[in-house]
Amino acid sequence: MEVVNALGRRKTSVARVYLMKGTGKMTINKRDYKEFFPVAILQGKVEQPFNLTDTLGQYDIKVNVAGGGINGQAEAIRLGVSRALVEVSADFKTLLKAEGLMTRDPRMVERKKPGQPKARKKFQFSKR
Repeated sequence: MEVVNALGRRKTSVARVYLMKGTGKMTINKRDYKEFFPVAILQGKVEQPFNLTDTLGQYDIKVNVAGGGINGQAEAIRLGVSRALVEVSADFKTLLKAEGLMTRDPRMVERKKPGQPKARKKFQFSKR
């Protein structure tokens, strides 16, 4: 099996995922994923597609991720890994789709409007 690559996005994060047969080594931006994501919840998000498909420890992944915050990056990687696993075996698609891992989350930050301090917040109204 050759290297399978996939793209994952979330908010403003973009993750390029390269999946190959291996021993379960996960490298994110040339660092181990446990060092890159010190929080257990984020590590769990990255591992989730492997846990659902019972493939933890069967594939090595190399990820280049940029933009956004740590949560957006973790979720972008999760989508990229899910897409790469589906390319390897189409049988995984139903498992991953049932958990909502094949869907690109469309929610983005709303833009700031002129004459307002933030996107929805307004300055205090004064009648007089």
